[in-house]
Parts: sequence; structure tokens; C-alpha cells
Amino acid sequence: MPLTVVTGGTRGIGAAVAARLAAEGHDLVLGHRSDTESAAATVASVREAGVRCVSVAGDLTTDEGIEALLSAADELGPLTGLVNNAGATYRFAPLAETPADEVRRTIEVNLTAPILLARAALQRLDRGGVIVNITSGAATIGSPGEYVHYAAAKAGLDLLTRGLGLEVADRGIRVVAVAPGLIATELHATTGDPGRVDRMAPQIPLGRAGQPAEIADAVAWLMSEAASYVTATTLRVAGGR
Repeated sequence: MPLTVVTGGTRGIGAAVAARLAAEGHDLVLGHRSDTESAAATVASVREAGVRCVSVAGDLTTDEGIEALLSAADELGPLTGLVNNAGATYRFAPLAETPADEVRRTIEVNLTAPILLARAALQRLDRGGVIVNITSGAATIGSPGEYVHYAAAKAGLDLLTRGLGLEVADRGIRVVAVAPGLIATELHATTGDPGRVDRMAPQIPLGRAGQPAEIADAVAWLMSEAASYVTATTLRVAGGR
């Protein structure tokens, strides 16, 4: 039975990914920052699919947080997959108006932590396994006036996917990414713009925001044998934008 770690796995896209992978028979370790209520609800829901699931609270920008998450997976069995989903933006603003500490934190959460998590996962993957990085359509758009530092971090994650996928291909390990576009989650409200989804939806060629489940479907496919010949690439799921 596959065993997969999903960071940021208890809300939004992460919770949708957890539910979808559970339906495919994955045992799961779900990382989260501090929302214990959402974590408990997601774990309970996932277990209804008949798989094992635990949640681990921690700060993935620290060595201790990464080790706690991967150690929890070690207790369940051999690791077969990692979904680097945890990410954050803290406000919508031009770069010059964004505090330096927020820029640093954004890079740490969205780029440094996934790199170190991939490193830790590769130390546990024998032959085979899949790492999926959740990047962003912002990586190619650049998001001027909103969060260019976040877009830059996600662009780095795209390049990590490419380089690392080539580096470990001879071990039978696939490294892939999903780049969501505008997705209807609570992220927009928590960063101070609750009306952003409705305002931006007309700019999407398909005319609407995406749903977390649509990203989860892409992740599940990339982790499946149906995508066994796919590696070192990013799948854009952004409604044509």
C-alpha cells in the first residue's frame, strides 16, 4: 500500500489531495502548521476511506519540523510519495511595500522547505516513488503588484522539479509538479482580499476559478501508474491562463 506525506494537508488544496489519495488507497501523513481543528476533521474524514492517516503539527522551515513529519511516516512504513503542497502568501502588495521579513518567510515556506523536504524524502525512497511539487501559475505570470517574491519562489520550485527529476530518474523516482491557477480556497481571504476570486474569474479563459478537487485529480494522476512515463515536468491546471 502506498504511503504518502502531504504537507499543508489539512485545508484547501491539501485536504482535497488527501481525500483523493485516500480514495486511491494511500496511507497518509498530513503536515499542518497549527490549525488542530481542521487537522482532526481531515484525518477523521480520510480514515473513513479505510486507510491509515495521522497529522503532524510543525514548522517546515525548521529542521525539527521536517524531521518530525518524516519520522511520523517512518513509523507507518516505507515512504513511497511526497506532495509538497504547503505554501503561503501574507499579503497582496508591490514588492517595495512588502516587509523584508515577509519576503524571507515567503521564500523559506514556498521554496526552501520543499527543497529540504524533497531531500529528506529521497533519503527514504529506495527505488521508485513520486515527489509532487505544488507550484503556481504565478511562476510564469510573475504576479506584478501582488506578490512577485511568491511567484519567484514558485518558479524556483518549477526548476527544482526539472533538475531533481533528471537527477533521480535512474533510481526510478519521478519528480513532477502541478501549477494551479486561480483556485477557490480561503487563501484569498486570509491574505486580505476575500473578493479576489470573483473579481479575477472573468480573466480566466474558461470563465471561472478552479476547485481544490481539480488540483487533487491532477496530483492523483501524476502519482499513479497511468503517469509512469511522466517526470521532470510541470502540469499547469489554470483554466487556460
